[in-house]
Amino acid sequence: MILKALSEAIGISGQEDAVRAVILPAIRDHAVDLRVDSMGSITARKPAANGVEPPPRVMIAAHMDEVGFMVTAVDGDGLLRFTAVGGIDERILPGLRVLVGASLLPGAVIWTPIHKNRDQNVVKLKDLRIDIGAASGDEANGKVKVGDRIAFASQFMEVGDKMLRGKAFDDRAGCALLIDLLGAESYPVEVLAAFTVQEEIGLRGAKVAAQTLKPDLALVLETTTAHDLPNPNADPDDDMPVNPVCRVGAGPALTVLDRSMIAHPPLLKFIRETAEREGIPYQLKSLPGGGTDGGAIHTANGGIPTAVISLPARYIHSPAAYLHRDDYDAMLRLVKAVLNSITLDAVRLS
Repeated sequence: MILKALSEAIGISGQEDAVRAVILPAIRDHAVDLRVDSMGSITARKPAANGVEPPPRVMIAAHMDEVGFMVTAVDGDGLLRFTAVGGIDERILPGLRVLVGASLLPGAVIWTPIHKNRDQNVVKLKDLRIDIGAASGDEANGKVKVGDRIAFASQFMEVGDKMLRGKAFDDRAGCALLIDLLGAESYPVEVLAAFTVQEEIGLRGAKVAAQTLKPDLALVLETTTAHDLPNPNADPDDDMPVNPVCRVGAGPALTVLDRSMIAHPPLLKFIRETAEREGIPYQLKSLPGGGTDGGAIHTANGGIPTAVISLPARYIHSPAAYLHRDDYDAMLRLVKAVLNSITLDAVRLS
């Protein structure tokens, strides 16, 4: 499964080279016009099968970058100061194993032990350091430099019968789906693939890719937060937490709105009707938090009808996200069904 190679590749925003090295050979025989643009995004085209002329041009985007950290300074004692690249919950950091720089130097995030400072109840990134085993600042400076990226130290694995665990599923799972889509049969539409960069720090690669590709409509393949765990404040007789975003194992999540966009109503309606016609389970994501490449794509070139389809995953933006294989398979079936039946009339506003 290519998701393993994608998950274990390190590609913090702005340094997605290792992820490109996995994707390019995987799609080379299944698309034409492969290009790495000036931002670092990969774009490619899968021509339409014989059919309607000219065929609709459908952009499908998935971002290559992952959240992580960057070295900002080296202390005299050899410990590293660092900052986050993308959104990371500071509470998960103490004790975390990390890999620093291009040499993947192992390190650990340290914090004052609780028995030394019992008033230290709130984790603040500015109070944390990374220990790479250096005895002095000079020794550390010989191994790392300011600007080096820092990644979670994590390995992909299968957990139980259907669960997959690994880092960077947001959005390497979307990249894996896009690779699978390109490797499948041709569609009656022209597929414009975009493996984008720098989504986690501002949707930057998607903006350039959309302006370059000039699609008629767009689908964004994402991974989103599954909030389906027990809620300690909920009624003990309730099976579900309060106001869940979506659940693992219940099918792909279709975004209604988030902080970056409102899904194009006719396109969202078409996707829902396609799922229902094909018997594919799906769920709706309607909480306004978060954002995706759709936020940059839908306002490009005078406006592009855009929808977001996401895999629900637990613990995203951590070293150990969990997703369900059935959700992956259902999302792949859904996007294929959409590509095989979408028309420009279906996304036209009345």
